[in-house]
Amino acid sequence: MDIILDNSDMTIKRMELGSWDTNAYIIVCNKTGKSALIDVPAGAPTIIKHLGDTTCECIFLTHSHIDHIGGLKALRERITAPLAVHPADNAKWLSVPPEMLLSDGDAVFIGNVKIEVIYTPGHTAGSVCLKIKDHLLAGDTLFPGGPGRTDSPASFIQIIESITQKLFNLPDSTLVYPGHGGPTTVKSAKEEYAGFAARSHGAGLCGDVTWLM
Repeated sequence: MDIILDNSDMTIKRMELGSWDTNAYIIVCNKTGKSALIDVPAGAPTIIKHLGDTTCECIFLTHSHIDHIGGLKALRERITAPLAVHPADNAKWLSVPPEMLLSDGDAVFIGNVKIEVIYTPGHTAGSVCLKIKDHLLAGDTLFPGGPGRTDSPASFIQIIESITQKLFNLPDSTLVYPGHGGPTTVKSAKEEYAGFAARSHGAGLCGDVTWLM
């Protein structure tokens, strides 16, 4: 478990869990003791341990791939906080039906902490990123070195549009925390993408693409 941020207003914790080393994040409002969980990989006991004595107000999913929801059923047996997901990812394989449907531009308050929803389709139809001040929890939309995996040329075009038209509009100093691995910044991602965009690419590009390929 890593503590990304800890000040008088809020704490952000990162846990790497499950067979795919998936990141789950806990957001705590230090003024009220309320918290939120972002993504639920396998490892519910570890998540519950690190939620501690906070009051979990919401469980957000950045998307509904199995590596991000593997611990959901076990977690909800202990924690009854509402589940929030974009309707395009309200898939039949979710073990728990969502109580909240997220839309682009939504703002959800956890105590005094404002969590803003940015709809970023491409990796999945309902992928979202969650912005908390100058921190962006990006799910599998943006990683250091490239976008998230896509399943078709159309979804690759979509994820590039999500990144360049939405995420790149955030301040350069924004810290980006992805669904796997370590962080990057909007500034670094822009610089990496510029090199990619300057080169020609085949029309069928998709899959595991990197900016340097």
